[in-house]
Amino acid sequence: MGCTLFILFLALVLDRIVGDPDALWRRVPHPVVLFGKAIGAMDRLFNEKRLSAETRRFNGATGIAVLLAASVFLGVVLHRVLASFGLFGAAIEIAVVAVFLAQKSLHDHVRAVSVGLREGGIEGGRQAVSMIVGRDPATLDEPAVCRAGIESLAENFSDGVVAPAFWYALFGLPGLFAYKMLNTADSMIGHKNAKYLDFGWASARLDDLANWPAARLSILFIAAGAWMAKGRAAARAAIGAALRDAGLHRSPNSGWPEAAMAGALGIGLAGPRIYGGARVDEPMMNASGRTVATAADIDLSLRIFSGACAVLAFAVLLAALGAGLF
Repeated sequence: MGCTLFILFLALVLDRIVGDPDALWRRVPHPVVLFGKAIGAMDRLFNEKRLSAETRRFNGATGIAVLLAASVFLGVVLHRVLASFGLFGAAIEIAVVAVFLAQKSLHDHVRAVSVGLREGGIEGGRQAVSMIVGRDPATLDEPAVCRAGIESLAENFSDGVVAPAFWYALFGLPGLFAYKMLNTADSMIGHKNAKYLDFGWASARLDDLANWPAARLSILFIAAGAWMAKGRAAARAAIGAALRDAGLHRSPNSGWPEAAMAGALGIGLAGPRIYGGARVDEPMMNASGRTVATAADIDLSLRIFSGACAVLAFAVLLAALGAGLF
């Protein structure tokens, strides 16, 4: 356990500094891309329109079970192979774990929204935010662009940083690979539309379950980041907003980090928005906060995020040292 936690700590540090180098992934496919290809093949083979809803639900559940089993098997084999190479193998595992974390890439993508607004106005902001959210950027004014960027930062801190770290800490590479396969499947087929309502049902429900612990843990790290960036009052506001408003979100998990970030910043997040031309109505979290978000709020959210990532890494280090001692 101690060795796993030390590897995780070093992977968090490596990812925060290096992130996902574009030059590398232009030459070789990212592992998540390979996961996506496997999920896409499953979709094409077993999600035909002519099939009944019951058959598609069965196919989707069976397919994701097979893919998760394959992910666990791959993780077990890779870990055993790397373990046979001693410190060199541990160094490779650190790099592998870092690949599945998203601290620097998430920070860079959200920072691009702030930069886009300042340098390119509303069109620059819309272009940047379109890279990280699914809503129609043409419908967003400047405050909505800012809110979209902040919401994406908070939500993806939970499922792109805390969740993979959590599952790796518990189960090593098998847990990490299974989580990323499931999370990728949810993003591809876990949609509530005619094509995926049944076929993606199992993936969506399992993803909700897998993200349940990390979503709630994330509010503690966001609160710690808020304390570092703004002070004690911001930390208390983050926890208070999360406990009060997380249930207002349509997702059982996304509301926790988003509400925490809303409270820390003193702004309202979520509320009505447009996805794929359809209006989605939901309540505003931290509705008593400011309704107009700005690029400065994005910058502050990034400082909170950076603090939260640092606290996460420090917590992992302390756990590793504790496991090493006992």
